[in-house]
Amino acid sequence: MELLQAERDSLLRTVAEERARTAEIQRLAEAERAIVERLKREGNEGELSATEARLRILQLKQDMQAAGAKAPRRPTTGLFKSVCSTDLLFLLDTTGSMWDYINAAKDQVRSIVKDIGESFLGEAEVRVAVVGYKDHGDKPNIQFLDFTPSVDEVHRFLNTLQATGGGDAPEDVLGGLQQAINASWSHQTRCVIHIADAPPHGSDLQLVPDAGDKFPVPGTEPHGLTHKPLLRRMIALKLNYTLLRINSSTDRMATEFCKEYDAASADCRLHKDHIYYLYPATGTRTDTSTRSGTSSKRSAKAGLVFEENELGTTFSALQHLVVKMVTTSASRTAVRVSGSRATKLVGDKKQDAKLRAINEDEDDEGDEKRLEITLPQWDTPGWLNEALSVEGFSPDVIVHNASTLNEMMAHDDNIMMGITELSIYKRSRPFAEGALREAFYARTAASTNRFVVKSFKRDGKRLAHLAEDMRCQALCKAFALEFNAFSGEEHAIDFIVTTCLKGKAGITSGSECMSLEPFLEGTYVKYNNNCGYVNEEQSDDRFNQAAQAFSHFTFERSQGRFLVSDMQGVGHLLTDPAIHSLDPGRFQLADTNLGQEGFKFFFATHACNDICRKLDLKSNGAMISSGEYKFREEWPNMHNTVCCSNKLCGKIVRKSSSKKSEKFPGYRWCELCWLQVRMFAVKRICVAPGPYHEFYTSEFFCESQGRSVIRRCPDHRGEEIPEAKNAMVVVESFWSKLKSANKRRSFFRRSR
Repeated sequence: MELLQAERDSLLRTVAEERARTAEIQRLAEAERAIVERLKREGNEGELSATEARLRILQLKQDMQAAGAKAPRRPTTGLFKSVCSTDLLFLLDTTGSMWDYINAAKDQVRSIVKDIGESFLGEAEVRVAVVGYKDHGDKPNIQFLDFTPSVDEVHRFLNTLQATGGGDAPEDVLGGLQQAINASWSHQTRCVIHIADAPPHGSDLQLVPDAGDKFPVPGTEPHGLTHKPLLRRMIALKLNYTLLRINSSTDRMATEFCKEYDAASADCRLHKDHIYYLYPATGTRTDTSTRSGTSSKRSAKAGLVFEENELGTTFSALQHLVVKMVTTSASRTAVRVSGSRATKLVGDKKQDAKLRAINEDEDDEGDEKRLEITLPQWDTPGWLNEALSVEGFSPDVIVHNASTLNEMMAHDDNIMMGITELSIYKRSRPFAEGALREAFYARTAASTNRFVVKSFKRDGKRLAHLAEDMRCQALCKAFALEFNAFSGEEHAIDFIVTTCLKGKAGITSGSECMSLEPFLEGTYVKYNNNCGYVNEEQSDDRFNQAAQAFSHFTFERSQGRFLVSDMQGVGHLLTDPAIHSLDPGRFQLADTNLGQEGFKFFFATHACNDICRKLDLKSNGAMISSGEYKFREEWPNMHNTVCCSNKLCGKIVRKSSSKKSEKFPGYRWCELCWLQVRMFAVKRICVAPGPYHEFYTSEFFCESQGRSVIRRCPDHRGEEIPEAKNAMVVVESFWSKLKSANKRRSFFRRSR
């Protein structure tokens, strides 16, 4: 009996052990099945094959060539001469107190015209007209010389003007403006230089209404004129207006005139000593844009200047102020005439915070209620509430050597691009919108870096056009690497990296697409543009100086083949540059490329600074005119700057301060990306054949290289094993264990 009980207990233990082994086998089978599924998912998420990547890039290049062939040719030949040819009208108060100013105009008119001609490289045609006005009781009240190219004729006319007359304090300013409007304006750039020490009639244009004003009620002068209709006619004629301020009596007039120009989106500036510079006649604080010339609603359609400058009583500044006004007006005219939305009205020192995110000048008349108005909550889980799985193209700005810049300048095909795969989380509501695009806060899945996703609202750019922009940025980055190496850290500049994105499903290079760019925080500044504008308000700013010198450097370094302009951004970090190219076949899809005319616009206003001299830059505007160039001949190889290896960053750093890791040999990182390389570590299953094992890798590294996942541990990373074979190894392992379990089950049944 005891023997039977012992056998029974032994059998029960055997059954229990077999059941435990069966359960373990089933658990292992489920684990193996999960591994297979995981490998399949990771295989589907894996990077594109080298062959497929090459085919896509080849297709993109073909699309770019086709788009370039179809793109309408923008006729730029003669643009510089057309824009810079100027009609210059002097509007002079010729009453008794103005004798010295009339003499100053007479003495300096020759040198003014000469300087304008030299500023425009000898290509501009300059015509001059003069309107002298007194008051209603004076005879003659208005004296007028219509436009003439003869400086001698202008000089003789100025000799006939006599500083006499004037009874009450106000003068017939409006009558003088009407005569100026009726002059025979014909050139593209049109400037009115107004020199006066007294306001018009009418209490609405006087600082302190004069008790002796014979016509205090607007519109009661003999000619019945009021200022608003006159100014609107001036704006319609595209007349740039400068008041050379002598005293504060004209401040109310300047304020009211300025309001009309500002309403037309002109670049408006009142002098800092102006009484209403801080507080206008309405009693409210003057908008910053009106004071500093940065109208938030300025658009590329306007391209006009309203400016008040201090002339004072010395007259010595007259020549400089007039020439400066003409060159500034010409750059605005170029913006208007070139007809390009991308050629921005570029007196902007600051843009509206919303507009600078998308870098467009025109507000869209859409529903502002749909825009995100709260500050970005980058670290709040779920706030970036929309997920995107995307792939696209990014410029390869990482690998550079001594010959990279020369190779990029030689041919477009040497400006390399690569395929990028990303998971992105963005806010579903845009925080800014312009005429063409919407901007959304965004982050990538494996990074703490902050980005902006820009999508096109309608008729957006094609992938080929955005790829052209990316190639432009890559060439600018190559120029900047050398510039920084020569100029030093104090004047270093950099360009952001833009990545062009499309959803993974149904990607075609001809479809509309999105872009991903770093989110820039800080004050947005325009340093120069592609039509000759130069930011003179911040002439001592080191980034402004570096930007002007960099544009000059690119022309010199390329031996006159390229010139980078449209320098703009936050501090040293720049975005959306323009490249003028000597070869009309380069950057054909960039509507900011004005070719040789762009070279002329730059040198017409560029003044070399200490950085230009430090770099020994020899080219200048006179060479453009003569066609005889002299460039610095030797550029030593500089190896002290590199780009961060993160393809979405690409920040230029000093090689000595870049970070390296033994786990990722050959890669260099900026400080911010280096921290994230170590932060985003995850455990992966190695797909190489052999025993099951896991390893740690950096998701940030994969993302930074445009790869979804690393599937092999460091020991097996060099092995090229097809995914199907890896999957079969796991499947065979699973079936071998299952067969072994079945054999044990059969033996158990037989033993029973």
